[in-house]
Amino acid sequence: MGDDDQSSADLDWRDGQIPVSRRFDDPYFSLNGGLDETRHVFLAGNDLPARLRPGFHVAELGFGTGLNLLALAQIAMVPVRFTSFEAYPMNIDELARAHEAFPELAELAAQLRAGWPRRRFNVGMVEAEINEADARLALPDWAGKADAWFLDGFSPAKNPELWGEDLMAEVGRHTAPGGTFATYTAAGHVRRALSSAGFEVMRSPGFAGKRHMSRGQLPADLRDA
Repeated sequence: MGDDDQSSADLDWRDGQIPVSRRFDDPYFSLNGGLDETRHVFLAGNDLPARLRPGFHVAELGFGTGLNLLALAQIAMVPVRFTSFEAYPMNIDELARAHEAFPELAELAAQLRAGWPRRRFNVGMVEAEINEADARLALPDWAGKADAWFLDGFSPAKNPELWGEDLMAEVGRHTAPGGTFATYTAAGHVRRALSSAGFEVMRSPGFAGKRHMSRGQLPADLRDA
């Protein structure tokens, strides 16, 4: 994947191990426990692992350190698929440094890095596909439909491009009937955009003192137009 100044992650490091994007002035994972946040928001928020079945497809906006993929691989006991869109990928050394914060994921993280920077590789029981692309451009042409979405861009206040109404409409269009999303943000404009995209949107308790997060489901009886 590209490592030039325009397409690289462009990082600072907080406390030596927490990557912070200079471009968006936002950390890649919670300062209060990134893995616990991923489990609370993205796994529990999508009712995982209970819904996992062979061929279950998770899609993601914002690959970052790959932490969400690693957390999914840790709980996946059957073969599942994972597709992520990331405009500014980290290089392998940056990934390795970030992964040091999660020693319990070390074996899976090594598998991720062994596959990097190929577009497709396996981590545990998860078949991963990473698209180095602006999701606003790539998602409309994506042929897949997800059973669950991890919406994990940087803060909507700092990275509004990844939370716009048009992109959320594409998320809805690329969700299987009965599919779900989860995200750490409870921003009103994001919730409204997801509702307009067809999701039944609800608020849930956030992580580590954050009052709310958002989750939702596409009606199971939805039919393609």
